[in-house]
Amino acid sequence: MSRWSTLLFSRTRCQINVVWFKRSLSVASQPRHNSEPVPQNTSFMTNVFRGDIVPVQVFPYPEPPEDQKSLIHDMMDPINRIFRNEHDPAEAERIGSPDPKTVQIMWEMGLFGMAAPEEYGGLGASTTTYATLAETVGAVDLGLAVYIGAHQSIGWNGIHLYGTTEQKKKYLPLVTRGGTMAALALTESGAGSDINALKTRAVKSACGQYYTLNGSKLWISGGNEAGIFTVFARTEVLDRQTGEVKDKITAFIVERNFKGVSSGPLENKMGITISGTSSVFFDDVRVPVGNVLGGEGNGFKLAVSILNTGRFGMGGSMSGMMRTCIQAATEHATRRVQFGRKLAEFGNVQEKLARMAMYQYVTQSIVYMIVGNIDNGFTDYQIESAISKVFSSEAAFAVCDEAIQILGGNGYMKEIGLEKFLRDVRIYRIFEGANDVLRMFIALTGAKYAGLQLREIQRAVENPTANLGLIFKEGSRRVARTIGIQNGTDLSEYVASSLKESAQRCSECVQLFGKTMQSCLIKYGRNIQEQQFILKRLADSAIDIYGMTSVLSRATRAIERNIPSAGHEQLMTVAWCVEASERVHANLQQINSGQFIKHCDVLKRIARNVCDNGEVVQQLPLELMK
Repeated sequence: MSRWSTLLFSRTRCQINVVWFKRSLSVASQPRHNSEPVPQNTSFMTNVFRGDIVPVQVFPYPEPPEDQKSLIHDMMDPINRIFRNEHDPAEAERIGSPDPKTVQIMWEMGLFGMAAPEEYGGLGASTTTYATLAETVGAVDLGLAVYIGAHQSIGWNGIHLYGTTEQKKKYLPLVTRGGTMAALALTESGAGSDINALKTRAVKSACGQYYTLNGSKLWISGGNEAGIFTVFARTEVLDRQTGEVKDKITAFIVERNFKGVSSGPLENKMGITISGTSSVFFDDVRVPVGNVLGGEGNGFKLAVSILNTGRFGMGGSMSGMMRTCIQAATEHATRRVQFGRKLAEFGNVQEKLARMAMYQYVTQSIVYMIVGNIDNGFTDYQIESAISKVFSSEAAFAVCDEAIQILGGNGYMKEIGLEKFLRDVRIYRIFEGANDVLRMFIALTGAKYAGLQLREIQRAVENPTANLGLIFKEGSRRVARTIGIQNGTDLSEYVASSLKESAQRCSECVQLFGKTMQSCLIKYGRNIQEQQFILKRLADSAIDIYGMTSVLSRATRAIERNIPSAGHEQLMTVAWCVEASERVHANLQQINSGQFIKHCDVLKRIARNVCDNGEVVQQLPLELMK
């Protein structure tokens, strides 16, 4: 092994210690069987964690399916008319629910069953079409967006994705056209983002015909009126290979009319009050075996999948809300005169408006990139899904906050509607995966894939005669990085000529990111999951890289097709790539800084002191004068 490795790296003139190289690879990831290959993954961001470019999911920018374009076009006018003319967000908030006539119209139009196949009462709409609906609703009322999304994005989507033919025939017509609301019953008092901490339990009867379900769920959107629940509970599952009984999570379809199902009072919330939130209780509920969803013991996989697919609607809603906020801020800034000039003429207001516009553009670009890939049949988008949720929710809050700031006292008044947006939007950073947890998911999912690749190279180096092609390919790639050759990480070839400099910025970030990820795996090994200060900065860098790539792709499409907004899209893309690349460099430099590691230790000590004291540690300054 030493002879082959030394020969490899001497030929490429790379000053790498081979013994160190082999040892460092051994800590990269979980052990895998020698014959088990690293799974292929077309996700753009998953491969970025290796410092590689796999462009198939980002270039060219995806188009909506042809058969959906007419559906989107035909639906937009009536949908806009309903939500802007028939729905009053302030009144709906006052009474705590949408107007019944508005709800009835939405049932009749099929808006509660857009993504379901037509044979089950749905519209057969694509993911892109659903995102378009979400954006339209979000522009009017985020509470209504949650009301609709909690029903179909997560409420009955599990039945759509994993139900048997019999389950779909029985339940989908009820929730798509039949007036029955659906809800996802997952969260518990001790199990929020940690799904494995669930305590609700289902025990199979001796006859094997039903389960007895006991437990409670907390903060269930639509829990007060849902007639059908997708419930997750712990069950004992027999491993047919080993004969061992294991405790696993299983999903169930539970009807409200099953004896023992009840709901608690509505929660008194900060926002989205139009969408009822309550606890749901299960007291010796008999659930037929035929209502197991997706097979025994597969609940964890189902929950993750449902939440992944449910996040795209959220991003669409955020994009729509930001558009409304920007409209309000722009109208005020171009009319309001202070110190003899319109607000829009002041540099600090211009900076706010420009960044608000970029936030909305990046969010929209990310959302329609992902849903377009889903409609085109791609299945590797877990990291991108989490990025979409984190970025859109934080961008939306920032845009709404700045819009209120531009409007000043007017923005603080209820009749303008921005303060309701601000209260409603705050929950989006918490539910369906808290952003703090999703950042760890982004970083660790990418790190796992990068680690598996390193592990594969280790095995190849251990048996070089059988793996010369892989060794030389990897050796060349690492040498290229070392001496500054991009070697396949250059995005410039995929973008319009006017965006090549911006693409170069993004490419450099991908290179630096891959090198930093590798050094972190080498330094921390499996212990990297405990390095949350570092993981946060890796996640933030990944979010910025995906944002840059999304706008580069979309703006290129606009330029090549000579879309009227192409010049403006180019401006936003250039500006965004400057700012985002600077953030990436700053975050990755911190990770490699010894001073930053010391600073993290100081922050930990401060946090520990506050926790030990139960509040701030210091006394009032006046206390010191006694």
